Amino acid sequence: MLSFLTQPNFPKAAIGLEKESVTALSLQREGRGMFGVKQAATVELPTRLVTPSFLEPNISNQREFAVLLEEAVTSAGLLKQKSWSVSLPSNTARSAILTLESGSSGKDESEEILDWKAEQSFGAPAAELRITRQKIAPDREGRPRYFATAVKLSVIDEYETIFENFGWKAGLILPRAVSEAKWITADSNRADSMLISAQSDGFSAILLRNSEPAVIRSVTCLDAECDDEIYRLLMFYNDRFAADSNEKLLERILLIGKNLVPAKIREISSEAMGRALQVLRPEEVGLNVPANSLTFDDIAAPAGLAALGWR
Repeated sequence: MLSFLTQPNFPKAAIGLEKESVTALSLQREGRGMFGVKQAATVELPTRLVTPSFLEPNISNQREFAVLLEEAVTSAGLLKQKSWSVSLPSNTARSAILTLESGSSGKDESEEILDWKAEQSFGAPAAELRITRQKIAPDREGRPRYFATAVKLSVIDEYETIFENFGWKAGLILPRAVSEAKWITADSNRADSMLISAQSDGFSAILLRNSEPAVIRSVTCLDAECDDEIYRLLMFYNDRFAADSNEKLLERILLIGKNLVPAKIREISSEAMGRALQVLRPEEVGLNVPANSLTFDDIAAPAGLAALGWR
C-alpha cells in the first residue's frame, strides 16, 4: 500500500492490541499470495484494563497488562520472539489524508504546513504526536497529498515501555484499520476496494485506489445507526467517484467486525449504488484462518502486519 509498509526486514510475527483482547501470531506461506497461521493465541482482557483513546491514557494497570500480554505470547509459542510489528487498538491512533495547496513553498514551509494540517486533523499539537507521513498521488487538482498516521507520544510510551521491559523491539506500530487494509491492497490497482472495520463506537473506513488511500473516514455512531452511516458512505463514494466513467468503480468490500453482516451490507450497497458489492472472505484476500477459536475479526490486523515480513 505504502512504501514504508513494503520495505524489507519486517518481522513475520505481530501483536494485535484491542480493548477486549491481545493476540500474538506468526504466519507461514501457503502458496503464492496465500498465508496461513503458523502460531497464534488470543487472551481476553478484563474490562477497563485497556481503554483505547487518542488523547487519554490507555492502560490502567501496566503490570496486569504485561502479565496478560506475556500469556498471549507464551500460549502462541512465541516467547523467544524479540522483534514484533504491532497493531494499536481502535481509537488509540488516527489516520488522515493531508492536502497541500499546489505550487507552494519550499521544503521547510511545507513541513510547517503539514504539521499545522496534522494538528487540525488530529486535534493535538504536532510536538505531542508521533506522526508518520507518506506522499501519495496528488488529488484531481494536482495538489500534493500525504497519508498520515498519528499517535500521542504519551500514549505510545505506555505500550513501548512494556515492550522494552520484555526486551522486545517493535519496529512497525500502526493503527488497526491501516494494518487490516493490507488485505485489500493487492487488487486495488484493478478496481477500487474498501475496508469497513468496526469499532466500539462506530467504524473506520478506508477506500483504496491504485494501492493508496483515497478516502479515510472514522464514523462515531451507535450500533443501530451503523447501517445508515454505511449507506451514506457508499452514497458519498457514488457522488464523488462513480460519476466519472473513466474511473475504476468500487467492486469489493472487506468487513471486519462481528456485527457487520455481509448479506445486509450487500443489500445496502445495492440500494446505494445500484449494484451489490462483493463482500470478501478471508481466503479471497489471502489468509487461511484455522478452524478453531480464532476468527478473522480477531487476527486480521496483526496478520496483515505479519504478512509484510514476507515481502
